[in-house]
Amino acid sequence: MGATKEKKAQYFAKLRQLVEEYKSVFVVGVDNVSSQQMHEVRKALRKDAVVLMGKNTMVRRAMRGFISEFPEYEKLMPLVRGNIGFIFTNADLKFVKDVILENKVAAPARAGAIAPADVWVPAGNTGMEPGKTSFFQALGVPTKIARGTIEITNDVKILEADQRVGPSEASLLNMLNISPFTYGLAIIQVFNEGNLFPASILDITDEELLGHFSSAVSAITQISLASGYPTVAAVSHQIVNTYKNVLALSVATDYTFEGSEQIKDRIANPEAYAAAAPAASAASAASESAAAEPEEDEESEDDDMGFGLFD
Repeated sequence: MGATKEKKAQYFAKLRQLVEEYKSVFVVGVDNVSSQQMHEVRKALRKDAVVLMGKNTMVRRAMRGFISEFPEYEKLMPLVRGNIGFIFTNADLKFVKDVILENKVAAPARAGAIAPADVWVPAGNTGMEPGKTSFFQALGVPTKIARGTIEITNDVKILEADQRVGPSEASLLNMLNISPFTYGLAIIQVFNEGNLFPASILDITDEELLGHFSSAVSAITQISLASGYPTVAAVSHQIVNTYKNVLALSVATDYTFEGSEQIKDRIANPEAYAAAAPAASAASAASESAAAEPEEDEESEDDDMGFGLFD
């Protein structure tokens, strides 16, 4: 009994130490995960994270011991049920997530298990003798006998996701050497500095965030301009629009300011600016033509003076 109490005390101290040291926690489901898989995950995360398992009753009791000092961890209490574990880390969350999820192993179908995904039996020759046709018939798999063996004529879905695997499906899949399921750690929730969120949030890229931010700024700018309420996003547009209004008022009246002088002069004397434009164009064309003409060869007039080589 003393050893049990000592181990519990060590576990409580360990959990508290991890809570104090790490700012992020992955709550992971470990259904159908082998000890070898857990070892591989621990090895892959050795420098970046710490994996902690434990009985749920012990975990809850340990959390209650420090929850007054770390009240944000109360959010994890409802998640402590079923086969779960914790991965504490201060590393990049997306990197840790990828390491957790990439360790999966193929597993055969077992009677009574819940299918995590749809299962198909592909068309083709099975190499099995005709005496085992009854297994296929029981599951509605179309077959024919070809060269003394059973051949499946069409792809057939024999299990759907979340369906319980029956004895017949398990037997058939095992006979065909099909291991349709993959098992590994499943991330239930991510806890980061008091915030709890699903792992899918970590898949959001910087480009997506910038896109959403730009859309939000654009929407705020439009609302601000439409309502006349100044905001940081719209103030530059409002200044430009106000300047345009002042300029239009100056053009329509006798009031003139420095920014409107040239425009009013253009309106009052359009012929002066119209004459200046062709002249400038002609000068530009002339300079381009001069630049395009090739230089004469200085010795071209003294080549042969009209005489041949032997004259």
